[in-house]
Amino acid sequence: MEDYRTVADAVAAEIAGGRLRPGDRLPPQRAFARERGLAPSTAARVYRELTRRGLVVGEVGRGTFVRASEPLPAPALTEPAGSRVDLELNYPVAPGQSALLAGGLERLLRPDVLDAALRPTGVRGTVAAREAAAAFLTRDGWAPSPGDVVFAGNGRQAISGAVAALVPSGERLGVEALTYPVIKGIAARLGVTAVPISTDEHGLRPEALEDAHRRAPLRAVYVQPTLQNPFSVTMPARRRAELAGTLERLNLFAVEDAIWAFLRDDGPPPLAAFAPDRTILADSLSKRLAPGLAIGMAVVPPSLADRVASALRSGSWAPTGYALEAAAGWMRDGTAETIGRAKRADVGARQRIVAERLPGAALRTDPRSYFCWWDLPAPWRAETFVAAAARRGIAVTPAAAFVVGPGAAPNAVRIGLASPPPETLAHALGTLARIAAGTPDEVES
Repeated sequence: MEDYRTVADAVAAEIAGGRLRPGDRLPPQRAFARERGLAPSTAARVYRELTRRGLVVGEVGRGTFVRASEPLPAPALTEPAGSRVDLELNYPVAPGQSALLAGGLERLLRPDVLDAALRPTGVRGTVAAREAAAAFLTRDGWAPSPGDVVFAGNGRQAISGAVAALVPSGERLGVEALTYPVIKGIAARLGVTAVPISTDEHGLRPEALEDAHRRAPLRAVYVQPTLQNPFSVTMPARRRAELAGTLERLNLFAVEDAIWAFLRDDGPPPLAAFAPDRTILADSLSKRLAPGLAIGMAVVPPSLADRVASALRSGSWAPTGYALEAAAGWMRDGTAETIGRAKRADVGARQRIVAERLPGAALRTDPRSYFCWWDLPAPWRAETFVAAAARRGIAVTPAAAFVVGPGAAPNAVRIGLASPPPETLAHALGTLARIAAGTPDEVES
């Protein structure tokens, strides 16, 4: 029997040589198996391998197509796209925030404070930093203990440390079926299998989590209860309580990604409030303050504290002392919350631009979200739409970037609203609306 990688290499050569062109549809897997003399299971592995390499993309109800553009860097969304208008990356910057941040740095000019900040620091930081972080993360119905806080170099590292502590290499991690692409890269680097768990209009479905665990045991689940990326769904309190009960019943732990939760100051308490002994909450200041400020925070149950701290140390994911001291100061003096309020106002203004420029579009979003999911109109496919947008200097993200596992990608794109100036965003969204109103043939002509 021919090795599936050899067959995948042959198809890749056909794509590289132009015999299979961008947008071409591959045969159904059973037809492909007959043509190549393969078992159906081998053909399925070939298609999964081509998808993993970024050479093809599957679309629900349509088939598997050769990508219409170069694959995104892996993991997706981690580097600037290089386009004139970047609607992939999402780093909000509030007007005047640099001046506010500059004021908080004055005390770091004192030699004694600077001397302490420049010394090596560990993942537990300082007592003052833990107290500042715990107070800053407190929400109605939930107040973490300073002793439960640990720090990382950034939010991704905090998530990585949590996953590494909970899921041994070779084991399984449940994730939302369409999810933050970086978690896929984290799982791959740690040798962990990401298992898609279905969602609905209220977020991750506890019964689907239970079904997946019964099929083959999971060690933990990664979940975004507030403003889930890419759908902007916020899990209501009742669903959080149901999920907490499922975690307890199945003896599972959760990694709660709260990176965007600051935009929903009216939202329900975090999952960690419902399952405090089974949830590691990960947060960051890169979205709250600025992308150049890389500090990750995690609130860890005492029973897991040593495991998470060890994972962060072994990954060399400890924060720098200077960044931690600066961040703690901004959290203590109210600067971080002031900037958060400004970003909550900013996101509302950008969502109004979306409503004006994409009227009638099949969007899934939230008035407090910096991204929206667009189910594209026929006859557009995600890959051809992304390519058409790129030709006009606009970078958007195809649905395939968010899909976990070998499943087909929806015919949709995600639009990030945070990075360009508002007037640039308005112009870009207007351009996308005109593209969607046409057809691929019209755009090509």
